[in-house]
Parts: sequence; C-alpha cells; structure tokens
Amino acid sequence: MLEHHMKLYGCAPRQAAADGGYASTANLREAKGKGVQDVAFHKKRGMTVAEMVKSEWVYRKLRNLRAGIEAGISCLKRAYGLTRCTRPTCGHPSWPYNLSLYTRLRPA
Repeated sequence: MLEHHMKLYGCAPRQAAADGGYASTANLREAKGKGVQDVAFHKKRGMTVAEMVKSEWVYRKLRNLRAGIEAGISCLKRAYGLTRCTRPTCGHPSWPYNLSLYTRLRPA
C-alpha cells in the first residue's frame, strides 16, 4: 500500500493507520524506513506507542480514523449490499450511502 501511495504521489505519507493483522516490528521498521513518521496499528503486538508514533494523542487520532473508515465500510456492506467488487461498477452502492450521509450531516 505504501509503495502504491509513493508511486501515485511521489512521496511517503506522513502518517498511516493499519489493521492489527499488519502489526509487526518488521512492518513498522519498513514503513519508518520509507519515510512514514507516524504508524498506528490497531493491535500493538509487543510494540509501544512511543515506537509507533510521537505521542499518545496522535495514536488515538489515527486509531479512531481507522475505526471510522471501518464503520463506513461496514455500513456499505450491511445496508447497501456492497460485497466483493471485481469490476469498476462496484462504486454504485456508495452513491446512495454518500447521499444519505450528506443529508444527515449537512448543516441546517
């Protein structure tokens, strides 16, 4: 994922949040070696917060960002029937989801 990001944008992201399945010291070292300053894994797996990010606050923010993304994906799967996408037309369930989200969150 980092290599794809670097190919698209020409540089590493400043921060990254990843699933607990990717949590390992080898992945942490590789991400830091590529230039990512803060890497937050959902599960710590023997790593300390200080090794991953510069502060507990940054760790919480990245962890919560990832949790919010997972909630959106869950809603798309559950309420809008998004399943595994194998072709470009899989974006269709996201349109009604985005519209309903916009109507709920738009300012009065």
